[in-house]
Amino acid sequence: MAAKRHVEEGRRFVVDVDLEKFFDRVNHDVLMGRLAQRIPDRRDLGLIRRYLEAGVMANGVVMERGEGTPQGGPLSPLLANVLLDEVDKELEKRGHAFVRYADDCNVYVRSQRAGQRVMELLRHLFGRLRLRVNESKSAVDLAKHRKILGYSFCNAPGQKVKLRVAGKPLTALKARIRRITRRTGGRSMTQVIEELREYLPGWLNYFSLAETPTPLADLDKWIRHRLRALYLKQWKRGPTAYRRLRAYGASHRAAATVAANMRFRWKTAWHALNAALPNSHFDALGLPRLGA
Repeated sequence: MAAKRHVEEGRRFVVDVDLEKFFDRVNHDVLMGRLAQRIPDRRDLGLIRRYLEAGVMANGVVMERGEGTPQGGPLSPLLANVLLDEVDKELEKRGHAFVRYADDCNVYVRSQRAGQRVMELLRHLFGRLRLRVNESKSAVDLAKHRKILGYSFCNAPGQKVKLRVAGKPLTALKARIRRITRRTGGRSMTQVIEELREYLPGWLNYFSLAETPTPLADLDKWIRHRLRALYLKQWKRGPTAYRRLRAYGASHRAAATVAANMRFRWKTAWHALNAALPNSHFDALGLPRLGA
């Protein structure tokens, strides 16, 4: 990842710029002016203008749009790149190390003072495009304190830098898993694991560049813990738990220990049920693993 390489090369500070409501605030006249420099056919320009100005439906009423591009529209990311291309070119001309994805732009520098100069430059460049920097979310800071596209950095031995999943995506992941594994709703374990199978591989694929396996292994333990507690909720009574565990192959002692502690679901799921239903049980059910 280019951002990691910049930090490892000694650019430990980042100018992290957030544009305020970018896709809602794109100025149509400015964008069309940049497009006219690239597209000679006026018919194509007219189609793009109509695309930009097409109204949006809100509560059954068509609202006219005087600025912005349709969020989620197939052309919007491309138009963002056209609009911000001159910012890229200016940063390249000045020799700055940076990464940009749509409106997310991070410039990596070697000092706080250099970062402040770059921040002023970016305010000027974005201002010419009639875009507003969100000052509350933008900052010059140590790169390890900021995130980019869901990743953050941490120091490793030998002046190395590792990528890890940032805190906000981890929080969102856990919230989603809590919803999927909630102990209400009357769903079977097969249905719960199927929903996890639909969600977890995509999340893991996006964060496949992460180089810190321990947090992911901890998440695996937590997910299996919640599933074991869900089993206890579904079984409700000790005799039922005993019969089901014996059917799964648990020993008499392990099944009896779980059956005797049904009131303490969370604690029982962490200890006794962990032995009665090992990780291999959930592997056999098709539960994906986040850790190696």
